[in-house]
Formats: sequence, C-alpha cells, structure tokens
Amino acid sequence: MDRPLPRDPIAEAQRNWARRGWDSEAAPMAAVTAIMRVQQLLLQRIEATLRPYALTFARYELLTLLAFTRRGELAMSRASSLLQVHPTSVTNAVDRLQTAGLVHRSPHPVDRRTTLICLTAEGRELARRATEALNREVFSDTGFEAADVDALIRILARFRRQAGDFAE
Repeated sequence: MDRPLPRDPIAEAQRNWARRGWDSEAAPMAAVTAIMRVQQLLLQRIEATLRPYALTFARYELLTLLAFTRRGELAMSRASSLLQVHPTSVTNAVDRLQTAGLVHRSPHPVDRRTTLICLTAEGRELARRATEALNREVFSDTGFEAADVDALIRILARFRRQAGDFAE
C-alpha cells in the first residue's frame, strides 16, 4: 500500500457491526480483525528483512530453533511440536534448508524411527546474521511502545493458554 487510507476500515466495520444490531460482537470483531491485520504488517516487515538471506520466516524459525539447541540438532517431530506447525510444514522447510546446505538429516542414534535435523556451520552463521538483521530492523522498533509490548505479551499469552496452546 503506497499511502494510508483516509480512515480506519476496521473502525468502520465495527460501526457497521453495531448498526446491524451486533453490538456485543462489534468490539471483539474489531479486535480480532486488528490482530490479524497487525500480523500481516509485521510479517511483511519480517519477510522483507529476511529476503536478502533467502529465508522465509518459517525457515528462519527452524534455523533459529536449531541454533538454540545445545548440539544444533532436533528430532523432526520435536521441531514440529515446538514450532506448533504440522509435520509436513517442517518437512518442507527442512527440504528447502537442506537444498541450501543449511541443515542435513541424520538418523537418530537410538531410535531408528526418528530423523534428526542437524544445523550446518553455514546454517548457524546464516541464522546469526538473519537474527541480527531482524533485531536491528524489526524487533528493536516494532512500532509498539514498551508498556504496550508488556501488555500484549500478557494478554496474548493468557489467550493462548486458555485456548490450550500451552499449559501453565
């Protein structure tokens, strides 16, 4: 989008909801819609920052997850669980990262049914550089005020916990 809209379409939708008699649903609809729009805006910034590294956010998350492990490796099923995505999504990400030489697959030393994703030195270095770029270009200035960030973390964590995303 080249220039801002003259008015907030989500606020307009909220007014339309109320006009239709959905008063109690109007504000929650606006909140959900606003969260989804903010997610789109942040993802655009993240993807633009990662583009020079030939990474999508999903592949970046997997590389970073591996970089945070002690040995730079993780079972594919565990990665799927921690990233909260379907195993097929992890398989697709690993395929792309392996083609790029950033990870490789390895059999588990004890459980033959398990495949490990192993971070290469090149993958570790790319994860480090991409993280520095994200910290500099996105995370250090999200557009939220510090107090808002703290409130958002609490609010969204409570929602996720109540939705069964994680246990206390």
